[in-house]
Amino acid sequence: MRDPEDEDSAVRVGGDAYGKVRVTPRRDRRSARGARSRRRGLILAGALSCLVLGGSGTTWAFTNYVGSTIKSVDAGVPGSHSTGAMNILVVGVDKRDNLSRQQQNQLKLGRESGQRTDTMMLLHLSEDHTRITVVSLPRDTWTTIPGKGDHKINAAYQLGGPKLAVRAVQNATGLTVNHYVEVNVLGFIEVVDSLGGVDVCTPVPIDDPKTGLKLQPGSYSLDGAKALSYARTRATARSDLDRIDRQQQVISALLHRALSGGTLTNPVKLTSFVNSTLGTLSVDDALRKDLLGLANQLKNVSTDDVAFATVPLADVDYKTPTGESAVLWDKKAAADLFRRIAADEPLTKPAKPTASPTASAAVSPTAKPSPSATPLTVPPSRISVKVLNGTLIRGLGARTRTDLLRAGFLVPEPAGDTRERDHDKTLIRYGPGREDSARTLSAALPGADVRLVDDLGDRIEVVVGQRYPGAKKVTVKETPEPAPTATATPSAAPTARTATQNICKR
Repeated sequence: MRDPEDEDSAVRVGGDAYGKVRVTPRRDRRSARGARSRRRGLILAGALSCLVLGGSGTTWAFTNYVGSTIKSVDAGVPGSHSTGAMNILVVGVDKRDNLSRQQQNQLKLGRESGQRTDTMMLLHLSEDHTRITVVSLPRDTWTTIPGKGDHKINAAYQLGGPKLAVRAVQNATGLTVNHYVEVNVLGFIEVVDSLGGVDVCTPVPIDDPKTGLKLQPGSYSLDGAKALSYARTRATARSDLDRIDRQQQVISALLHRALSGGTLTNPVKLTSFVNSTLGTLSVDDALRKDLLGLANQLKNVSTDDVAFATVPLADVDYKTPTGESAVLWDKKAAADLFRRIAADEPLTKPAKPTASPTASAAVSPTAKPSPSATPLTVPPSRISVKVLNGTLIRGLGARTRTDLLRAGFLVPEPAGDTRERDHDKTLIRYGPGREDSARTLSAALPGADVRLVDDLGDRIEVVVGQRYPGAKKVTVKETPEPAPTATATPSAAPTARTATQNICKR
């Protein structure tokens, strides 16, 4: 029996993919408080505007406006006090009824009317509201939906609306859902466009005839329609699991873009962003009444404080009794993940303080970093590199580019040449704030010198010298904190990344 979901071109909200932004990792909390206050907010694209308002000191002026603009939905949730730990179910809904045929053709959405959901994220706010944990629930999760039998978890909304979706998630996770947020993901297009687009980079080629998206590995600046296609495509090796990664990455990139000074200080951009974002939301009534109050409490949360995780899986190609393709959770690992969330435990370790670029080895032209001194934090798949041949050896730049691609780095452009062709040693040059990427690249190019170049912007370059060492693969371990008890021994330990780590370091 053919899985009918394969024909579904429903839109997904959220973000996996990788935005061209730079966020300074957390240093000492006190010393970084001023910088962090400028990067405040939640990690949900649909709620970004509320957080911007909360962090900008204008919350009071928008309270009535927000309450009248955001729609209310009965999801059967108990609500919660405005303080304390809480769980929020975020559902991305594809509503096509108001689209013209031309718009549906442009977005390749098909002719179906009505609405459906394919993306579910569970947001956990810590007891003190200083941390946010976002767990993506794979849409193809095979589970028991209360009163309906076994189905994919995304069928709950279609079978019983928001109330059944909440009950299905509670049944699967064992957690109480306090609030419900529904996002019309077609509004995602206007949200992205109001921010001037979003920059992403993909480590693998994408060729999706369903969405019309065709990208080679590399970096791209996408408008709202293309960004939506990028977030919803499943045309890569791991299908929905890759899409979850892209969605989480896009959310991180949008968060930084939305809370940047260019948006906050520009009345036209801010107004456009607020209007486009609020129009996409439907929330439970209790949350609607106190949404800006909650946003104000979260104003000190930065991208370092937001952790993304995906439910650990035991079988990614499970064949259901009805002949569908689905995924099965790893029961022990999933139970441990949700136990830790219920206990309000962080899924990621606090970022370690790092030395400033000017203080590390005096960043002299011959300074060499010590990759082993600090664990690598940025994987090669999120580092875009430009290669320049600094010698008279023909083809050395092209060979270096090939080596770096094989090592997992992004090298979107053909190798170029430097003006002076007398470089003896290979040199890694990086702009301010790119020291984490430079450390990963240095580990892949043993013996290469490293230099900070203030006017290089956010770029990172490799100038190949005659003593080119060759490139080797490096691994960035993403290991969560161990569970405090020895009772749980998951067969596939859940991993988590902060929003800062999610952002592509170009």
